[in-house]
Formats: sequence, structure tokens, C-alpha cells
Amino acid sequence: MAKNYLKCAMLILCMVVLAGCQKETGKNEENNPSTDINSSTNTISNTDNELSQKETLPTEAAEQWNSMAEEAGKSRTKEQQLTSFEFEPTIENPSLMFENITLSESYKSKYFHNPIMTHKFGADPFALVYNGRVYVYMTGDIIEKSDGKILKNSYSQIKSLNLISSDDLVNWTDHGEVVIGGYHGVSMWANNSWAPAATYKNINGKDKFFLYFANSANGIGVLTSDSPTGPFKDPLQKSLVSRQTPLSSSAEIPWLFDPAVLVDDDGKAYLYYGGGVPTGKEEMPNSARVVELGEDMISLIGTPKVVEAPFFFEAAYINKIGDIYYYTYCSNWSSRENAVGEHIPEPANIIYMTSKSPMGPWEYQGSILENPGKFFGSYGNNHHSIIQFNDKWYIFYHSQLLQDAMGITGGYRSPHVDEAIITQEGVIEPVKASKAGVPQIKSFDPYQLNEAETFAWSAGVSTVKIDEISENYGEVNQAVSDISTGDWFGLSNVDFGNTAPHAFTAKVSSELAGNVIQISLDSPEGEIIGYLEIPNTESEDKFVEVAIEVSEVTGVQDLYFTFNGEGFLFDTWRFIK
Repeated sequence: MAKNYLKCAMLILCMVVLAGCQKETGKNEENNPSTDINSSTNTISNTDNELSQKETLPTEAAEQWNSMAEEAGKSRTKEQQLTSFEFEPTIENPSLMFENITLSESYKSKYFHNPIMTHKFGADPFALVYNGRVYVYMTGDIIEKSDGKILKNSYSQIKSLNLISSDDLVNWTDHGEVVIGGYHGVSMWANNSWAPAATYKNINGKDKFFLYFANSANGIGVLTSDSPTGPFKDPLQKSLVSRQTPLSSSAEIPWLFDPAVLVDDDGKAYLYYGGGVPTGKEEMPNSARVVELGEDMISLIGTPKVVEAPFFFEAAYINKIGDIYYYTYCSNWSSRENAVGEHIPEPANIIYMTSKSPMGPWEYQGSILENPGKFFGSYGNNHHSIIQFNDKWYIFYHSQLLQDAMGITGGYRSPHVDEAIITQEGVIEPVKASKAGVPQIKSFDPYQLNEAETFAWSAGVSTVKIDEISENYGEVNQAVSDISTGDWFGLSNVDFGNTAPHAFTAKVSSELAGNVIQISLDSPEGEIIGYLEIPNTESEDKFVEVAIEVSEVTGVQDLYFTFNGEGFLFDTWRFIK
């Protein structure tokens, strides 16, 4: 009887932010949620919420609900208080709602991992490894339109950087935008934000994060944060590198952009930048620079030095592997017909050079990545970063594969990752760009608190910044948004273990009643393990946590969430054993 009751009832755990309230000294918010469970009558009630109801439950049901509430209430911040109230589902048979829906089209097959995100664009991917995760900072390409027609990407409207992260290289968490340029940006002096470069450095015993960006093609700015996901601040409120910086005039560097950064083993740091081809200098543009950064990472030491790179164009990146420095860049599109030098790379390839010093001189080595157009059909600029993660090397780059799948043109770019092979002799072997991408390096844990904006595949959905504090990432938080009937997203290789979960919880908000999430395995049309009805919280800003029983599931599975309805947000989820 208790089990049947649970199948048709849900427990909602409301997250109420108590802004400005002073907590009592010694009070344990995590272990004392504001839920009153009467052990003598098996009644669940909530004295803090006028919407709460009171109902006598069977003993087994009350015990299970209490356990679920306790699990969902762990790890709350001091600014949050957990309350609960009972929600009576209104949809008798939610499976009927999914019988005739049309699933939204995905732009990526479930057998492919590239591009690594398809719900938005992202170019010039700069990857940073920190605490077991890879953070990828990208130029936030946005579709430009006029009279309903899609225009060519002019880059002039880009004022934000996009940020995602992953610990398995297949399921990626969207951390939203770092809004930099314009009135609403942290750097109102900047018109644009392109081609980010990120790093961290321990300063006074604490890791500080530094995010460098290009203000169009006329300067390099820098942001700081205590977290890789932000929030970021602009400590200078002006360019770190400008046209007034020595050897950085428009005659010397046509495009003052595309920063790269390296913190060396001795704590010294170096900034690389530059781009463009001065007239008549196609073979040796001498428009690339390196300069030492101050200890504070937001100042310069000395005079920038020219990086002599044959057929240099843009997109510098820097690695240190062992005792050798690897400088990589994109070659220019100029004709090679009259070239006389020893090194003549193909146009728009990623080239690498090596040195025993971060300031050079550099020895030319060769090409490591041909233009993505050779692999996918649409040619454009080529921008990359190279990292070591879990003892393997990976190269991040962008292509126009997503825009092509969407049936549009304009030069809108999306991030990819493929494995890079570096031999014991230090040679970087040529990389073959692919749709398949890289294998997942670890299984996904469904029992931890997961951000809903984490997925490997998606269709129709987007993400939006919300004010709810994330238990995983603090005040920088996103939720799945723009949901319509037939939209869905999926996660790869979710490991349920040998013991099946008995419940599933989701943190949601909704302006309407009657919205439902279908939970399935292998595909949106695969085996159904549960339906979660979303209550009307009367506002997308008011989140509640809903718990349901689920069918038995064990082992490693692909997990899918499919939606019926609109006007709701999906913040977090997890399964409970």
C-alpha cells in the first residue's frame, strides 16, 4: 500500500533563500531542515509555507519520504533553508502525453562527441585544467540577422565569452556567459570580447584566476576571479596591452588580439599576443609578441619581444612540455607562390615551433592540424589550445560543423576536442579532426548533485542564468531553459552501479501546471524509468525540489530527459539509493 501511494505522490523540497537573515549560532542548517515529521501519526507538515498541506501517510511511506528529504537536504549553504510540502500530482497517466510528440532534432548523432556542445556556438576554445576538470573558455559567437535573414558573422556583436567544463570530456556543464563588453559588461571600456586565454596562479596562499581577452583587434584586457567559473572582475578597467605598448602599434601588429598565457614552473608568467599580416610581409609578418607578466598577472615587465613565426596569422598558444616550450599558431592565407624561405606551411594550418626559453628564439617544426574545412567541408579561421589531462594530450579547436548541420552559413563556430599524440622524443604528430571526438574517460555519477545544464547531447533546449545559488559552483549558476514539448537532452555512460536507486529528485520551477519530464535509458524513445510532474511554482524564479520513485535501473546507461510543456526551468537532479 505504501509503495503504491508513493507511485502516485511526489515530495517537493523547496529551496528558500533567506536573504539578509542572521542564522542562530551553532544551528546546523544541513541536518535540521524545516520539516516536521510526526512520528506518532506519520504526518509530514511544514509550518513555514502557507501552501503546505497535512496528510496522514502509511508508516513505510513516511519513513521513505523522510529518508528522501534528508538525502535531498544535504550540503545546503548557510544562506539556504530546506523546507518541504506535499504535492499531489494532477496528471493520472503522464505516459499518454509522450505517445504522439515530435522529438526536437539533434544536430549531433549519439555516436559522435563533436562538437562538444550544440545548444550554442563557441569559438577559439582555450582549455584550462584545474582540480580534475577541464574548463573551456570561448568566443561567444551569436547569430547576426537582418530582416529575418542570417548574416555573415562580423564578430562585431560579440561581447561575451562562453564557458563550459567537464571531468570526462563528453558530458559538459554550461557555466553560461562572462559578459565583458558594453554597458552590462564587467569591462564597459571594451567594445568586444574575443579569443580568451585563462590561467591560475597561487598568490598569497590562494589560487587566483586570470582571464585575458581581446577587445576586438585593438587591445588585450584581463579579468580576475577566485573561481574558474567566476564571477569575474576587471581590476584595471582598461587594456593591459594597448597600442601604446612598445612594439604594438597598428603598423607593427595589424590585429592586437588572441592572447595566450603561461605560468612557468618558477612562478614567472608570460603573455603571447598578436595577429595580422603587414603589407609586403606575408612570409614573415613579425606580428606576434611575447612579454613577461608581473607577479600580479595584471601588469607587464619589460618590453615585448617579436616571435619570428613563418607565415604567422593569429591564434597563438603556448605549452611547456618537460623543459621545452611549444609555441603554436595559425598560418596565414597568403599566396606561397613567391615564398623563398625554408618553411612554407599550408594556409590556415596550426603550426608549432619549439624553444628552450619562453621568450625564444624559436625553431620551426611543422604542421599539427590542417584547416577544419579539409575534414568537414567549411573553411574558416583555425584556433586551438592543447592540454594534458589524465596523462593524455588533447587539442581543442573549432569548426563550422554545427552551423552546417543547422543548414545555415555565415562562419559560426563550435568547439571540438580530439586526442593529440606527443611522442617520447617531443614530436607532436598531425591530428585528424573528427566528429567522433574522444572517448569518455570516466563514468558519470548519477548519485551526486548534478547540474541539469550538463549533457552530452541535446535538442531544442538552451540555458539561462538564475539567481539560485549552485551547491557546485556558487553564485554562477545556470538552468536548462527555453523548453518546449519534444525537447530533450542526454548524458553518456551514467553508472548506476549494482544497486538500483529507489528515487529521483529534481530542482525545478514553473509558471504553469501540467509540465512533465520523462526519464529514459539509451534514447529519448528508450526504456522509461520514470515521469516527473512539475508543480506550478507561480514563477520561474521560485524553485522547488521534487522527488519520485523510479523503475529499477543498474549498470552503465545513457540517460535521457525528454520534456512535455513549456514555461519551466530545470536546475539540478540526482538519483537516491
